[in-house]
Amino acid sequence: MAQIFCIANQKGGVGKTTTTVNLAAGLAKIGQRVLLVDLDPQGNATMGSGVDKRAMELSVYDVLLESATVAEAAVIPEKLKEAGAPYAVLGANRELAGAEVELVAEERRERRLKDALAQVSSEYDFVLIDCPPSLSMLTLNGLCAAQGVVVPMQCEYFALEGLADLTNTIKQVHANLNRDLRLIGLLRVMFDPRITLQQQVSDQLKSHYGSKVFDTVIPRNVRLAEAPSYGLPGLVFDPSAKGSQAFLAFAKEMVARGLQG
Repeated sequence: MAQIFCIANQKGGVGKTTTTVNLAAGLAKIGQRVLLVDLDPQGNATMGSGVDKRAMELSVYDVLLESATVAEAAVIPEKLKEAGAPYAVLGANRELAGAEVELVAEERRERRLKDALAQVSSEYDFVLIDCPPSLSMLTLNGLCAAQGVVVPMQCEYFALEGLADLTNTIKQVHANLNRDLRLIGLLRVMFDPRITLQQQVSDQLKSHYGSKVFDTVIPRNVRLAEAPSYGLPGLVFDPSAKGSQAFLAFAKEMVARGLQG
């Protein structure tokens, strides 16, 4: 049975998509069967995995509206196969924005993704869901489908404020919609140890959240930022870069930690 994780943060620009695609690539590199689900209508995780969102015949939109199954809509991009990091992608594009409105009147609207993933759970070791930076019907579908939430965050003051909101959301979904959901861990991303404030916030996180803070730290890295323009995860674009090596280490930590949190 697959371990299903949401990569979520209600604050935008904190590296959710970078984390999702590189964690997927890292897990695939070490032999795990991985499905990436893009729940953001911008489709950045789709494009960053080597899938042209404009050319997709089927997407997560079709899965949520039950006109296609995950098995029919997911693809393994050739670029990833060639690089030895073959993970499947259930992509997204602008169509997905319409799903918000179309699902409002539907039954079990917040559990559509959960039901769809249940059909393929035995085919994967990990399912990673890239959520949009808002508490929408799409994010709710991700949280209802997942067993755990991984939160990428920058070590800055406003990130701490957003983290409090997100943990409250997780508690509410756990209490009302998904008893399996829990916070798995916090991943420090875009980290620069030379900046005193970042070090202070990092220390605060470890003091307050303890073992919920992942040991792996993802450094600020130019190669990770360049990779999406080539339609590749950084770990595939430049495997030797510091950021790529950090994500490979994070993938190994995720396998070791799993749903224990």
